[in-house]
Amino acid sequence: MTINCKGTLIDLSSPKVMGILNITPDSFFDGGKYKNESDILSQTEKMLTDGATFIDVGAYSSRPGAKHISEKEELQRIVPVINLLLKNFPEIIISVDTFRSKVANETINAGAAIVNDISGGNMDDNMFETVANLQVPYILMHMLGTPQNMQKNPVYNNVIQEIISFFAAQIHKLHQLKLNDVIIDVGFGFGKTINHNFEILKDLSLFKSLDAPILAGISRKSMLYKTLDITAQEALNATTSANTIALLNGANILRVHDVKEAIEAIKIVNKISF
Repeated sequence: MTINCKGTLIDLSSPKVMGILNITPDSFFDGGKYKNESDILSQTEKMLTDGATFIDVGAYSSRPGAKHISEKEELQRIVPVINLLLKNFPEIIISVDTFRSKVANETINAGAAIVNDISGGNMDDNMFETVANLQVPYILMHMLGTPQNMQKNPVYNNVIQEIISFFAAQIHKLHQLKLNDVIIDVGFGFGKTINHNFEILKDLSLFKSLDAPILAGISRKSMLYKTLDITAQEALNATTSANTIALLNGANILRVHDVKEAIEAIKIVNKISF
């Protein structure tokens, strides 16, 4: 199970870690933390040193109820950061967290390698065609609604079945456009109740039927800290617990704020994987 990132083949049969670099002022955990070049570079260096294979750069906050920003503002935030990272870490594999095809196109042309779309193609009709033309790995995430309304009242008849059906339909469209490197992300916290999230985590292995690598993005999310009545800042131990369950149930990529601990979870799980 490999993906092609700018000519480098990444083998996902052994799980990998994607480190999160939020350059937004209002992300739920680390919003506003990485404002200047030295902060961005030191955090990126730490994540790479700790073992991250990918760095996911996001300039649009997708936390519940997040403020909507323009395409122009998103590009003004993100392109200089991609240039900065590639200048300082030429071998870095950058994933761009965007649902806009223009941002995807411009950032890949600037040197990013992966498009990570929280809307799974639902918020920009040109996204699928764009990533197919670019021939880059595409992370297809499931979200009910938009970041502004997704947590108002998410309702499913059968949450697992409905998400699998969504993925099957979207993967079919992408394959018809000759894009083969599709990674699925079930979208923990994106239009799901806490119970929905834990049901998905418990049954994550069912998504292997789609024959696509699975990304799990659970890091410090409210499903964890609300369950334990703690803050996102206190949710590292809960994150490691949830990541371990995700790995045991077939996750190929862990998208996290804390790379070192995610790598440790992978090493432990690998010891009992046959």
